[in-house]
Amino acid sequence: MHLQPSGRPVAEILGDARSGERISAGDAHTLLEEGDLLELGLAAHEVRTRINDPGVATYNIDRNINYTNVCVYKCRFCAFYRPPGDPEGYVLGFEEIGRKIEETLALNGTGVLLQGGVHPDLPLSFYEDLLGYIRESYPAIHLHAFSPPEVRFVAKKERLSFYEVIARLKKAGLMSIPGGGAELLSDGVRKEVLAYTKVSAEEWIEVMRQAHANGLRTSATMMYGMGEPLEARVEHLQRIRDLQDETGGFTAFISWTFQHEHTDMEDVPETYAHEYLKTLAVTRLFLDNIQHLQTSWVTQGKKIGQLGLMFGADDMGSIMIEENVVSAAGTSYRMSQDEMEHLITSAGYSPRQRTNLYERWVTREETIELAERYRHALTSQNQDLASPLPIVG
Repeated sequence: MHLQPSGRPVAEILGDARSGERISAGDAHTLLEEGDLLELGLAAHEVRTRINDPGVATYNIDRNINYTNVCVYKCRFCAFYRPPGDPEGYVLGFEEIGRKIEETLALNGTGVLLQGGVHPDLPLSFYEDLLGYIRESYPAIHLHAFSPPEVRFVAKKERLSFYEVIARLKKAGLMSIPGGGAELLSDGVRKEVLAYTKVSAEEWIEVMRQAHANGLRTSATMMYGMGEPLEARVEHLQRIRDLQDETGGFTAFISWTFQHEHTDMEDVPETYAHEYLKTLAVTRLFLDNIQHLQTSWVTQGKKIGQLGLMFGADDMGSIMIEENVVSAAGTSYRMSQDEMEHLITSAGYSPRQRTNLYERWVTREETIELAERYRHALTSQNQDLASPLPIVG
């Protein structure tokens, strides 16, 4: 894998990307190192409009439910986890998870992302029972759940293959797998930040390969800005593109910058919006086989998130009813569906709510029945996220 700068002129690389020619990892390194922000943005936007509807920007309504914060690993970049036995550790009960799902439905939501720490005492049957409970109680909700580190640990605990664990989870109700735990798919960096034992770069890829072999779609993610060399970011993108060439199983790519407060890496300099937008643009130019890119307003704020729609992204992600991992590191943003649509409209696009797998758009007429049924589940802290119900009669 050649990760060093290619030495080609930036204009030549951008010309190839614009015309649909595949650029190399070395080209991506050159763009990250030498490319002008606005030139990269213009090229990325041109590619975005070629492969996605140029007049539309999408979003979804789901909820991150962190069913446990107990974790056997001690990643230096994480402010969320608690070690086994810690008094602040928790495992949510199924009824509490159900209440959170009902509130999601009350806000016109279509899915939940279930993800937690790697809890040493939870067997595979816990995850199967949880999926079964949700499937039976809330059949309309999409279950996007259990990232590669969770799958790896359960497979090791139960002495099963990745394929077998995913097959059982799918049978219980799993519908897709999130890209969490990727951080940077470069083992040198993973060892430095204590993420290697959680899942190696190749193990993360293998879990996703086996998910795709099971007929499940997954997302891919990247968290960067931990003081790593540019080669690590390029290696990550190359690994993602290679697997997509092989399986075609990734629906979207989401990247964000490391948030350092309350972590073991508070001395790492902050990664600012200029670098975020530049990396987003290069990602759009390099990942020619993944259709959708999300912009990370959750870490960058609403205005930079909105600006990301001009730097290669076609999707704004979720309104973020609940998020605990990034917020534990000192960054917390949220918005209502109406505000999300206003941001997209003011950026010059038609807003469209989508399904979790990007198969189609969702209308409020489709979600209104469940929103009315579960209106009672709205908590005081989320009342402001609710759109007014239509007046009948």
